[in-house]
Amino acid sequence: MKKYISILFTVMFVTVLMAFAPRTTNDPWPVPDKYKNMPNPVKSDATSIATGKELYTQHCKSCHGTKGKGDGPKAAQLDTESGDFTKADFQKQTDGAIFYKTTEGRKDMPSFKKKIADQNDVWSVINYVRTLK
Repeated sequence: MKKYISILFTVMFVTVLMAFAPRTTNDPWPVPDKYKNMPNPVKSDATSIATGKELYTQHCKSCHGTKGKGDGPKAAQLDTESGDFTKADFQKQTDGAIFYKTTEGRKDMPSFKKKIADQNDVWSVINYVRTLK
């Protein structure tokens, strides 16, 4: 009986520890050179940023949060961390790299090729997230 209680206690302890373990961190996300060097063809102006904000609110806010900090209401349900657009590591990426990641997706991050079919709209979202510093 003591052995059974000891095993049960150990299983419960490990379960509790795992519940509070941090989610997996994001692995490096390689971007093909073709995209790294791709310039943003959409001028970052008030119209583009407004379009980007509208699309961000519709498609991105639930995971990345209102201010782009990765704290949206769905973020806690993800297996990987939701990106924080306010961090220097994100902001130092090229627009082309962000375009690639947005259109292709990976793991919990869905592809937006079909959801935001107009590539200029994707570029506008990028212009908007550049304002989230």
